[in-house]
Amino acid sequence: MENSMDRYLGKILDNRYEILDIIGKGGMAIVYKAFDHRLGRNVAVKVLKDDYALDEEFRRRFQNESQAVAMLSHPNIVSVYDMGRSGETEYIVMELVEGINLKQYMTSKGVLTWKEALHFASQICKALSHAHSKGIVHRDIKPHNIMVEKNGSVKVADFGIARLQDSQNTATQETLGSVHYISPEQAKGEPVDSRSDIYSLGIILYEMLTGKLPFTGENAVGVAVMHINGMFQAPRDVNPDIPAGLEQIILKAMATDPNDRYQTADDMLSDLERFRKDRNFRVAGSRRDSTPVESVPVEEVAPIGRGADMDKVSYARRRSRSRKVSMLSGLFCVLVFLLVLFVFLWEYLLSDIFQDAERINIPNFIGSYYTDVLNNSEFDGVFNFEIVYKPDAETPENMITDQSIDPQKSMMKVKEGIDITLTVSSGIQMVPIPSVYNKEYRVAEQELRDAGLEVEIERESSDTITKDYIISSSPGEGESISIGSTVYLKVSDGPEIEPVAVPNVMGITESAARARLEERGLRVGSVSPVESDYPEGIIVWQSTPQGTMVDPGSSIYLQVSTGPEEEESPSPSPSTSPEGA
Repeated sequence: MENSMDRYLGKILDNRYEILDIIGKGGMAIVYKAFDHRLGRNVAVKVLKDDYALDEEFRRRFQNESQAVAMLSHPNIVSVYDMGRSGETEYIVMELVEGINLKQYMTSKGVLTWKEALHFASQICKALSHAHSKGIVHRDIKPHNIMVEKNGSVKVADFGIARLQDSQNTATQETLGSVHYISPEQAKGEPVDSRSDIYSLGIILYEMLTGKLPFTGENAVGVAVMHINGMFQAPRDVNPDIPAGLEQIILKAMATDPNDRYQTADDMLSDLERFRKDRNFRVAGSRRDSTPVESVPVEEVAPIGRGADMDKVSYARRRSRSRKVSMLSGLFCVLVFLLVLFVFLWEYLLSDIFQDAERINIPNFIGSYYTDVLNNSEFDGVFNFEIVYKPDAETPENMITDQSIDPQKSMMKVKEGIDITLTVSSGIQMVPIPSVYNKEYRVAEQELRDAGLEVEIERESSDTITKDYIISSSPGEGESISIGSTVYLKVSDGPEIEPVAVPNVMGITESAARARLEERGLRVGSVSPVESDYPEGIIVWQSTPQGTMVDPGSSIYLQVSTGPEEEESPSPSPSTSPEGA
């Protein structure tokens, strides 16, 4: 099937979009890099796979994506430019994002710093806030669907299973989304709302800061059960370097009960911003509730989406199984304890009995000046020191702030010496803030990062500064700050745009509909012909309902009637005249 999708390479859709290369493959569509000959730019074109193009349900879901994303316009959401059909080919034209997805980024970097994770999570929150304000729930938030641009900005993509919040969504429908990131209500097949996206974002934030997923299992059903039970290892138990306030934000976002989560993306973004400004911030009324990951046999849990009521016999059987699991768990813990005890005794007692090699305890070098350590003859031939300098505004210059081997750890003395890295404070290194006013924000951000500074970006409308250019910086130009400090940039979103109400264009001709929409400053997207009882040329459907407030320039997609299906004329009756008359 994939080879059949190669046939699009080199083709031009609708005499406009030239397909250049395959850049991604999803469950029901292929994403190609293409060139828009009309506007002279590269775009991404998503084409429905052949196996699904003939399936009405998949065609409907594919159209749902285009209609949903066409309603959205936000810097952190991949833009949709056009949608159409070329022959039997359904396609969507989108913004081409140069970069990798967040999953690839995490795989390459491992555990992210809390500052970087906070940077990404805040942008995803802003994207979700915009989508939710339009009544759209993504339902498949995962790192694979979040693109990371070269400048560190992120864009949420793939609204392939997005759903309008007020549309039907019952427990009998297919549970969609990736199982490691779905919410408990999705796992049970229950209705979902915007809080399901917030839960998924909590999982992503957990993964960014710990380098692992909170729920893993041998199969999808087992993982889904773990989501429902809410049993996972607390983030700081995995990575103690995670700040307490940030852990509380994760735990609240991942609450099993939707009512215990953040109720809106704006609420979560507000706490993220409070934490960014105050490292001592704590979530109001938070509890550090966490349970170690346990292996839950699938057969012991009621099927997903069904009730869990049990009669007395079933209850007795389940209780008996639970006791067996508890006994096995206790036995396992005893074995682990004995193993740890043996390792401890071997390291600190038994190995000395069976081995003649000399052991030494690693000294605590932290707090000493590195020159004193290097000049100490006691360490000659014992340690091979490597010095790494790091700016530190709170520690005197040349003082050791960290060491690669924990103090007092017992190690075997080796002839070639023990390698140990010492982190040494280089003191406060001040740099002046360069002029970034009215510069394109990507250029300004790179200049500041090259100077060793962190960057946080906030956007606001401006009538005087071009969109994507810098309005101001804090600290301002010429001020000196220490390396590693954060500079806050205000970036212009251009003049504040007043939304307009979508007019009703159904029941009028296509030309009249175009005139009415253009009069409101709106664009006409693709116009698809459909059979209907209306006369030919009359608009019978519009993608955005009358009265909906949208940004000027938004695209409205239309369907125009080709008229009712023609009936075949009756065949003439045979002649009854006498032959030869």
